[in-house]
Amino acid sequence: MTDEKEGTFLVTHVEEDSAVLKDAHDGQVHTLSSNPGLAVDDAVEATVAPDPPMEVTYRVIEVAERRSLSLERSEEPPTVHERELAADLETGELTREPRAGIGEIHVLSPPADATEEAAGDVLEDREGTLSRAARLGVNRVEVRAEPGVLSVRYLP
Repeated sequence: MTDEKEGTFLVTHVEEDSAVLKDAHDGQVHTLSSNPGLAVDDAVEATVAPDPPMEVTYRVIEVAERRSLSLERSEEPPTVHERELAADLETGELTREPRAGIGEIHVLSPPADATEEAAGDVLEDREGTLSRAARLGVNRVEVRAEPGVLSVRYLP
């Protein structure tokens, strides 16, 4: 019997001879006993299994897909549509909307004087934001803001 686990993982740490994967769905962390060429901020669709006999570290059985993820603050303001979505929200609320094709747009309505702080929080929570990107199957996260409107765009 094997304890193989198939899933979507975010690479959170790498060294020459090891790597750390975080399951994008359940948050479980897997320390790899070797590094099969992974880089920090990679999203991988992979199968991992515990190393015998102690089963403390894991090994990669198969990588079905690998993609690099990026997180950036855009100088562009939120789109007209994102502003319209925010206008329908109470202060402090969030709405999610699927993009045409792949990805999602998250629009938040922070207090106008706290918008920059909210944008900073999204950027600082790199691991959480990129885990969501890995789960959504996208490559890029773009944060746009103007007073009272914050959009987090999960893009292919």
